Amino acid sequence: MDTPNNNTVVSNEKSSNTLMGILAYLGPLIIISYLVAKDNPFVKFHIKQGLILVIINLILWIFAPNSYWHRNPIVDILNLAILVLAIIGIVNVVQKKEKMLPIVGSLSSYFKF
Repeated sequence: MDTPNNNTVVSNEKSSNTLMGILAYLGPLIIISYLVAKDNPFVKFHIKQGLILVIINLILWIFAPNSYWHRNPIVDILNLAILVLAIIGIVNVVQKKEKMLPIVGSLSSYFKF
């Protein structure tokens, strides 16, 4: 009977951390990352940045609602910026980097969890 070696365990942990880091940038799925891997420093770094993006998105959704006929181009540009920042964050997770996102990265240091 084969027993898993340490390399397999470490590899599974790294892939789990990568998955949790990616989920941190996918809106409400940040809750899963927080519940599963909040104690991991790498994942926590990305959870904090993803949380900033979620908060900005919620503020836009609440205070600047879009209707089909009366679209607000500023809100559309901000939503596109949030999408681009989330993609940059996901790329950083896949590359195993703890790199701060432009503009919102510095705001994540205010979260103390």
